[in-house]
Amino acid sequence: MAKKLTKIVGIKKEDFDEYVSSGEIHLRQARLIPFIKPGDEMALTAVLLSAIRLIKEFRRMIKSDIKMIKGGTIYVFTEVSFKKYPDSVIDGMILIEKAGIIKDSAIFEVKNGRSELDKKQIERYQKIARNLKIPKFITVSNQFVSEPTQFPLSVKTYKNIDLYHFSWSYLLTLAHILLFDNEINIEDEDQVEIMREVVKYLENDKSGVCGLNQMKPAWADVVRKINAGANIKIKDPDVREVVDSWHQEERDMALILSRHLGVLVNSGESKYKGNLQARINEDIRHLINGKQLISTLRVRGAVSDIKIIGLFEKRTVEMSVTLQPPSDKTLRGQLGWVKRQIGICVKKDRNTYEKLKNELMIGIQIKNMRDPERCNAENILEIYNKIKNKEIKEFKVILLKDFGKKYASPRKFVESIEEMLIDFYSGIIQYLSKWEPSAPKMKVKIQKPLSVEEDKVKEEPFSKIINEVENKNGIREKD
Repeated sequence: MAKKLTKIVGIKKEDFDEYVSSGEIHLRQARLIPFIKPGDEMALTAVLLSAIRLIKEFRRMIKSDIKMIKGGTIYVFTEVSFKKYPDSVIDGMILIEKAGIIKDSAIFEVKNGRSELDKKQIERYQKIARNLKIPKFITVSNQFVSEPTQFPLSVKTYKNIDLYHFSWSYLLTLAHILLFDNEINIEDEDQVEIMREVVKYLENDKSGVCGLNQMKPAWADVVRKINAGANIKIKDPDVREVVDSWHQEERDMALILSRHLGVLVNSGESKYKGNLQARINEDIRHLINGKQLISTLRVRGAVSDIKIIGLFEKRTVEMSVTLQPPSDKTLRGQLGWVKRQIGICVKKDRNTYEKLKNELMIGIQIKNMRDPERCNAENILEIYNKIKNKEIKEFKVILLKDFGKKYASPRKFVESIEEMLIDFYSGIIQYLSKWEPSAPKMKVKIQKPLSVEEDKVKEEPFSKIINEVENKNGIREKD
């Protein structure tokens, strides 16, 4: 083909095929069942891209995350290289074609196991994408981020290239959610079976897909330093590694809870969307100054967000949800309302409640007071005399757990905090409900309108009375 390749998006699909035939572009069709050994990065890429092409609902979720155009015909490829860039083999590529023209495209860089993304490689591939007008670059690895718009590395970005990142756990969670019986599940039965096979492949021990099973090595050292009263500095690389570990564990907890619930649980705060570095900087300050790290999990339909605080000096973890007090009750009635909610938890799952009851607290935030009152959940009514004549701003249902030596253990910390979250949600959070005001009551009883006949009957005596009064007072004029 005489014409040189200068771009991907915007050319005709038939021209793209000619570039492939002429050797200008080298690639493979992505196969759902790849002819590559299990766990190989190319095998994972092929399985992922084939699932995107074959399963409509999965494709919609991925395209929505990376903001690809809707509709069109999708083509997926692996091991993509271009003649003008002979030293670079890109793991995967998606093309979206409409009316014979390629309208959108994305390239993929995939890592498995403990392999992490390479900064120089990412920046080199971004240049290729920019030069060929490929607008999206997606990386996939076992590294966690709170949002696909965040990126696990600090890399140079380009104006016309959107950079996204997926963890394998996130993609596996999407697959699990689609297999739940809910409003977004897969309609086509054949596609359901394809999704099941993809899940089995990704969950196989040899696939190279893994969740987080331990914090990074620096975790233990920083915990010990803080417990010993030693100073930790903002530029210490161990501090950054601890914060990274906390963020990854936060996302792992969200995905684990998602797979239990069948809905996607979000993590982090919206103000950091697309800006992971801003959150890292803020959390480093929290760790240096307050010796704590904070996370938020958002579950659609739950009574509130779940707040998680790691308290390094005390070696404890605190999880909590917030309840707004009923505005139509007295202070004693508000305390009783919370007591009844805890009673529902006991009836629904007594075994889990018995496991948690000694660590289950109620926080009571009093208006115009800085520090909240706290009491054991079973003794909430006993606090009445201490706070009577005061106004309650909010309640918090708190699970406070002492990890002891487990806090400094990278593996046992992960096991303990994930078990704590599942217990707290399954035994308490899912049974709590928000207070809702009662329906407004009728204040005035509306009278039934009178019929014409009834109206006449009522009117005659009244007219007679008026006539009599007027005659008596001598004010009636004669015709």
